[in-house]
Amino acid sequence: MRRLAVLGATLLLAAPAAHAAATLPHGKVVLQGLDKVTARVEQIELRVGEEILFGSLAITARACLETPPTEPPESAAFLEIDERESLDERIFSGWMFASSPGLSALEHPVYDVWVLDCADPLPAPGGSATQP
Repeated sequence: MRRLAVLGATLLLAAPAAHAAATLPHGKVVLQGLDKVTARVEQIELRVGEEILFGSLAITARACLETPPTEPPESAAFLEIDERESLDERIFSGWMFASSPGLSALEHPVYDVWVLDCADPLPAPGGSATQP
């Protein structure tokens, strides 16, 4: 399963000369979080580089990429998730894909977190912002 996640991230991020515009960077990640104990569902929006708390989890977004409109739709975010309550340990670090939430998922007994979308497109190299 981890091989598939690495392969998917490699394919999404691969940018040979012919596919230099294969992904569009965004400044925000839109996540959905589920507290399995209380059944509370929350939409979480955070900027790339920002840390936000969801229950006992600290979630940091490192990147959010989206395919251009001419490609099949895909949003992927690189997330780091730490458990703050007990040992202050990293429990997830990697790419999550909006179209395949089970491919690279957070495994936690109380919380589920998955990527919904990317938001706030960043300017394309060359100066103009690209709207998906």
